[in-house]
Amino acid sequence: MADIDDFDLDRSTTQAWAEFQSRLSEVISMIDDTADLTIGTESEGDGPAPFVRLSSPRRDVIRCEAASNALLGDDFQLSAKQLTRMERLGWQPPTAGGEVSSAAEVTQPTANFWIELPQVESDRLSELTVFALRDVYGVQHPIFLAPDQLAEVLQPTPPPIERGPSIRVVEVERADLLTTMPRDQQHLNDLVDAELAEMYGHRPIRDAEGDVTIRVGSTMLFLRTSQDGQEVVIFAAVVHDVAGRSRAAEVLNDLNVEARWVKFQLIRDRVFVTISVLSRPFVPAHLHQAVRILSEVADGIDDALAAKLDGRTTFSEHDGPR
Repeated sequence: MADIDDFDLDRSTTQAWAEFQSRLSEVISMIDDTADLTIGTESEGDGPAPFVRLSSPRRDVIRCEAASNALLGDDFQLSAKQLTRMERLGWQPPTAGGEVSSAAEVTQPTANFWIELPQVESDRLSELTVFALRDVYGVQHPIFLAPDQLAEVLQPTPPPIERGPSIRVVEVERADLLTTMPRDQQHLNDLVDAELAEMYGHRPIRDAEGDVTIRVGSTMLFLRTSQDGQEVVIFAAVVHDVAGRSRAAEVLNDLNVEARWVKFQLIRDRVFVTISVLSRPFVPAHLHQAVRILSEVADGIDDALAAKLDGRTTFSEHDGPR
C-alpha cells in the first residue's frame, strides 16, 4: 500500500520551489541573445497576470524584468507593501525615458521592476525570480506557473521506458486501454510519468519522496506509487488546521460511508481525500478516471468541509493563484 501518513504539504512545496529554482539557475546560465524566457502565471483573474521575463541584452549579462502595476490587470495590482517588498528584495523600480535611478544607470527603460547582473550570478537571479513569483505575486507552488517555454526548458530529461520481453502488453481498441504489467515501482513510475506527459504536455517532476504534483484547474493533487508497484494513490489536502479531531473523525466517517470511489483521512490537523488505482496491470484509462474523480471531489467539497471543521482550504480567498 502507498501510505501517505508521512506526507507533509509544506515540505513538499518547499522542495518543489527549491527544485524549480535550481533548474531555473541552470537555464539562466545558458541564456543568450537568441531568445528570451518568460515565466507566466496561470490565473482566472481579470486582466494580465504576473510574469517574469529573462533576456540577455549584452554578452554575459542577464536582464530580469517582473511585472509592475503598469502592466498587471485589476485583479493583480500590487499593494504599497508589496511594491516596497520588491525593492527590498533587490529589484530596481520601474523607469521611464531612460532616467537614472538611485542604484544604477538605466540602459533600457521599462515599466517593470528590473535588475541586470552578470550571467555568472545565475543563482542570485533565480533566487530573485522565485522571491517575486512566490513571495510577492502569491504563487503557492511552481505547478501554477504557465507551462509554455517553462515546460520545455525547466523539465528534466526522462530516461526512456524500456519495453523488453518481460513486459506483457495487450493492445485493445483504444490507446488508453493498453495494459502493461509493471516489473517494479520504478517501472510503474515510468509508466505513470509517460501517461501524465501525454495528459498535460510535459513530463512531471518528482520530489525527494517520489511524489508528483498535478494541477487540475485550481486544484492541486499529488500522486505516489507503492513500493511493490501494485498501486497508484492520488491524494489532495482539502482542509488544514482542523480544530477538533473528534468532531473531524465523526464527519469524515459519515463522508466515507457515503463516498463511492474516494476515502477521507485525518492526518494530524489536515484532511486528505484519496483514491487508489490498482496497477497490476497498469491501465492509462484508470489513471485518467482517478484524476478526474479526485479533482472534482476535492474542488467540490473543500469550502464546505473547511467551514464545518473550522479549518481552511489550501487556497483561501486571498492566497495562492488568483
